[in-house]
Amino acid sequence: MYNGKTLFAQLMDFLPWSTFTRLVALYDGDCRVRTLACAEQYRAMAFAQLTYRESLRDIETCLSAQASKLYHMGFREPVRRSTLADANEARDWRIYAEFAQRLIAQARRLYANDSLGLDLGNTVYALDSTTIDLCLSVFPWAHFRTTKAAVKMHTLLDLRGNIPSFIHVSDGKLHDVHALDLLLPEPGAIYVMDRGYVDFDRLHALHQAGAFFVTRAKSNMDARRVYSAPCDRSTGIICDQTIALAGTQTSQHFPEQLRRIRFKDAETGKTLVFITNQRTLPAATICALYKSRWQVELFFKWIKQHLRIKRFYGTSQNAVKTQIWIAVSVYVLVAIVKKRLDLDASLYTLLQILSLTLFEKIPILQALSMDQPKTENIDQGNQLNLFDS
Repeated sequence: MYNGKTLFAQLMDFLPWSTFTRLVALYDGDCRVRTLACAEQYRAMAFAQLTYRESLRDIETCLSAQASKLYHMGFREPVRRSTLADANEARDWRIYAEFAQRLIAQARRLYANDSLGLDLGNTVYALDSTTIDLCLSVFPWAHFRTTKAAVKMHTLLDLRGNIPSFIHVSDGKLHDVHALDLLLPEPGAIYVMDRGYVDFDRLHALHQAGAFFVTRAKSNMDARRVYSAPCDRSTGIICDQTIALAGTQTSQHFPEQLRRIRFKDAETGKTLVFITNQRTLPAATICALYKSRWQVELFFKWIKQHLRIKRFYGTSQNAVKTQIWIAVSVYVLVAIVKKRLDLDASLYTLLQILSLTLFEKIPILQALSMDQPKTENIDQGNQLNLFDS
């Protein structure tokens, strides 16, 4: 893979370009395109993500500074900011969305055997959304509130490897619970989510599909206790009950019994009430599963800090979605490289290394494994002493 290639070119070699070519043909991405084909657009935007570029002018300047290396990085000619802007506006964002999904499928296979920290064979997903604030005067199509614009990124995170298995980008007004309508439930999988997703009609659809859910109960939930199982209060488990919903509407939307677990967190002193349709796992495991939901919050924090999805290179809906999906694909690509090369470094460390070394012609394994070259012992026998009298 090395053969004198730049680190950027070696990284791009991990991408399934034949799949990308088929997607470009499917959406006529390169139809009547004379300069900056979709593959070059992707490379330029991936370069921007990996090197933390702030604007189209920033991308153009940095690439033109290394003009002699552009051909070997996959660019047929210099990248102009106006051309890149036009590409982001015109090329169908679904090309990059579907390409990211193919990478996600690849990454999930690589991380399928990773440990969850729990003795579980089930696939565990965390479902949540994050809001990306925008300026209403610049992004009028993303209307959120009276004086504010935003887009939402609804994400289903596979907790084995923290790989996003499903992402939907919507305007800021779409309520979180509607993301459940977009999911194809996986039988036997466990979906962990917060109270914003409590809709018993939708949760019953998950239950009928053979999937499990773990969430927190709302304070106004009307339910009656059917049975109380014995529990060890020294572990923080106050009660483990079987309940039936008693509300007029909720009892019709979810006519079957649920499990309610009341847990007191020793660290914060807060009492949390969980509801689930999973009857066989220990109560402590249910509590631990909900605690693992925090991983999706960390994922959102990580990509906002280390990828460019808070400042956009274009203002149209197509340009914004293109940038978000390419950012996601870059995150997943680095995760794939980490697994395939069996690297111990974190994704943050790998991104920091790549941001400084993309134009270097060194083997990628050597660069990312942080192997330090051995320093040779220099014979100082003939070296003059500056302070000899």
